[in-house]
Amino acid sequence: METPAPLYIRMHEADNVAIVANDGGLPAGTVFPCGLTLADKIPQAHKVALADISAGAPVIRYNVVIGYALKDLPRGGWVHERLLRMPEARALEGLPIATVKPPALPPLEGYTFEGYRNPDGSVGTRNILAITQTVQCVAGVTEFAVRRIKAELLPRYPHVDDVVALEHSYGCGVAIDAPDAVVPIRTLRHISLNPNFGGEVMVVSLGCEKLQPERLLPPDAIPLVDERDAVPAPLDVVCLQDDAHVGFMSMVESIMRQAKGHLARLDARRRETVPASELVVGVQCGGSDAFSGVTANPAVGFCTDLLVRAGATVMFSEVTEVRDGIDQLTARAATPEVAQAMIDQMAWYDAYLSKGRVDRSANTTPGNKKGGLSNIVEKAMGSIVKSGSSAITGVLAPGDKVRSKGLIYAATPASDFICGTLQLAAGMNLHVFTTGRGTPYGLAQVPVIKVATRSELARRWHDLMDVDAGTIATGRKTIEEVGWELFRLMLDVASGRRKTWAEQWKLANALVLFNPAPVT
Repeated sequence: METPAPLYIRMHEADNVAIVANDGGLPAGTVFPCGLTLADKIPQAHKVALADISAGAPVIRYNVVIGYALKDLPRGGWVHERLLRMPEARALEGLPIATVKPPALPPLEGYTFEGYRNPDGSVGTRNILAITQTVQCVAGVTEFAVRRIKAELLPRYPHVDDVVALEHSYGCGVAIDAPDAVVPIRTLRHISLNPNFGGEVMVVSLGCEKLQPERLLPPDAIPLVDERDAVPAPLDVVCLQDDAHVGFMSMVESIMRQAKGHLARLDARRRETVPASELVVGVQCGGSDAFSGVTANPAVGFCTDLLVRAGATVMFSEVTEVRDGIDQLTARAATPEVAQAMIDQMAWYDAYLSKGRVDRSANTTPGNKKGGLSNIVEKAMGSIVKSGSSAITGVLAPGDKVRSKGLIYAATPASDFICGTLQLAAGMNLHVFTTGRGTPYGLAQVPVIKVATRSELARRWHDLMDVDAGTIATGRKTIEEVGWELFRLMLDVASGRRKTWAEQWKLANALVLFNPAPVT
């Protein structure tokens, strides 16, 4: 087999570093077609100096200073995190506010998918019975009941895709009235009302917990019995401490009995053709590497622009992974009010981190560094491109529900499972997850399309990755081609015509509520 020519990828003409693209990296002495000779062995995705960089001089990638050299770095040398001093965080004052006006692109019309219309006007991509839990104490009983429901009841309702328990670690032993307790409470409330659950709300409660069912789901939060009616459906609660329950099986059978009515109503639903504007897509990255900002995330960003042109809703998130690009975001805000809302969320999170005596630099993981990312500044530049180029039209605080179309910034922690949980609460009906190091991440409540940044990962994890964006690095496909491939795959997955690998294997991460309030 012919050995591939040595290849590096430079993101901007002003950059003084580039990343090595070849699988397995390249040995010292390798000569690139431009004449650059490697002074060190450099792993794949790691940076090579394109010129001599003096101690104290800026190291530039994406036309952004990602660090300052701690010593003289020779041309052709390996540039990694131990050789860089990270820049200070950009101040939240004096930022450009709504200064960038993206060119108006023509609407993308005629694209549809087969979805489930809900009484509240939302559209689901799946038809799932979700059982909400008020407190972790009931998780074991609910899990036992769900296993029986799947085995004994679900086969009778062929149009219901699944039954899931919304397990979490909240509900009691917490400062329920603390100001920040609103975050986990509204998160769980809005997850319970996700479009993929068809408006069917069923709750399992212990009885003595702090988060009582009526506090979690007050009457004004419950979907209407009929969209023409002003009367909300009564809250369907199975309380395990009720005197009527004599023994464990009594509890389980009560949950199963209540589930039958919900299953029957869900089973009567059918998919119908709806415009692509009904998609609510969450985009996220995890297990990132230096290719994330070169291949997968730019392709997702191109697809984000397609979705916005189609009238859909797209959410990007992860506060610490956009914090170093806040000036880019405030400049793209549709209005000064949107820009200020982003600044407010950054300031809140800065204060949250400082309480724990850390800052944004705590984000970068050992795997990120092994994948060539030197620090959070470099990681942020690659992460932010998932948002595409459209104007940012709205901002969500953690746990809030999206109520508008367009490109939305949903402020969440960068933790994969917490971010996914909060995007689920925001109302996403389809999830896109990019990875360079690899993660088998999935959610039981919504389809997750996983995009590999490198072809080597896509080959090794051939039955976990849904899209290979590594073809961009080698020139086999363009960013636009992979973006369109992803867009069309989304429509197929949303319609139920295709299942993602995570769905086929039933891989699902636990829901993890973000709780910044004290635990008592």
